[in-house]
Amino acid sequence: MGILAPQLRTEQQEQPASSVSTSASGVAAPPSDRLSCREQPAVDRVLPVRPEIEGAAEADRPLRAPVAPARRRDVKRLLLPWAKRVATLGILLVAVLMVLVIWDYYVTAPWTRDGRVRVQVASVAPQVSGRIIQLRVADNQFVHKGDVLYVIDPFDFAVSVESNKAIVAQKAADLQVKQVQSDRRQHLSSIATSAEEQQVFAGTAVQAEAAFKAAQQQLAQVEINLERTQVRSPVNGYVTNLLMRVGDFAHEGAANLSVTDSDSYWIDGYFEETKMARVCVGDRIAAELMGYAEPITGHVATVTRGIGVANAAAGAQGLPNVDPIFTWVRLAQRVPVRIAIDKVPPGVPLVAGMTATVTDVNADPGRRGGLEGLVARVEDVFDGPRARAGCIPAITTEQGPIQSLPVEQESDGLSPGQINPGLTPGMNDSPRHD
Repeated sequence: MGILAPQLRTEQQEQPASSVSTSASGVAAPPSDRLSCREQPAVDRVLPVRPEIEGAAEADRPLRAPVAPARRRDVKRLLLPWAKRVATLGILLVAVLMVLVIWDYYVTAPWTRDGRVRVQVASVAPQVSGRIIQLRVADNQFVHKGDVLYVIDPFDFAVSVESNKAIVAQKAADLQVKQVQSDRRQHLSSIATSAEEQQVFAGTAVQAEAAFKAAQQQLAQVEINLERTQVRSPVNGYVTNLLMRVGDFAHEGAANLSVTDSDSYWIDGYFEETKMARVCVGDRIAAELMGYAEPITGHVATVTRGIGVANAAAGAQGLPNVDPIFTWVRLAQRVPVRIAIDKVPPGVPLVAGMTATVTDVNADPGRRGGLEGLVARVEDVFDGPRARAGCIPAITTEQGPIQSLPVEQESDGLSPGQINPGLTPGMNDSPRHD
């Protein structure tokens, strides 16, 4: 009974003495259990300690100033609202800056996802008609310029060559005889011949010479046609979409085979007109093909000077056909920019029609980085990008490379004396007697 009751809170300690009952033995008893739950004060339950131990603990505790925690709470209550406002303002400024930079990147920055790999395609058509008897290439095979692609039946053309050679020999013999006859008549006196006879023989020799030349030209034509039975590739490249087979009939002038020119690949970047102020001829370009990480490098070669306009088409009655538009919504037109390829990474194939993301790497050579460059880009959002002087020349003086194919040249035919040697003796030679 000598142990004190548990410590109560301050409210319990301030209760009047009448609220505490005393036992018959004179020992202080705990509050009456007859109090209801609502009237009983909250009690912190701690382990009972002896008075001497409790007094020693109280003596060891350092004295603390009760004012410091109150000041800290006041400072926190004062600064916390302002810190929230400053953080909100900072986040708002960063968001606005990000929106402006993203707007500049997607609207005015010189890049586009609308790029295409292009190539020149040679449509091969035979120059003579006939049945295909030999096919020497396969689909997607690489061929060199001048390689034989397929062969047309040459029999008819070989026969024509031989028959025309015989006609040329006949015309050459006729020309030789008539030239000698005309020369002899020209050297006879007026007693042995007349002027009319000289004219007749001279005219006959001229006609024979014309017939001989015509026969020579006909022979040259059939010889070339015989060579044309071997259809050759006009460029270096790949045979594409090969559908012909041996036995097909090839028609003169009808294309039946395509070869992509491997020396003519380029990239077309279709830039929006809002980005053309930063695109200049000669700018370095990086083009990333879909599915490949390493970009193709090149440079801006030319800029197209005209695109189709739908409003330029005349209507049914010849009147202008103008399409209505929304004033507040305008779609930017796309301008084709031709990009010459400088380097292709190893392992990246060039296939006409592939999609590329085209980026003008040095679109702003005079613009600095850091804060100055960021401010310049924000200004471009409001004022629009500034065009660079001399960016696109008004007149293009450079000419592209001249491309040509070998053309059949007419060869000097044989003379009548070479065709029929010894047929006509000299004019002053005496007649031969067998």
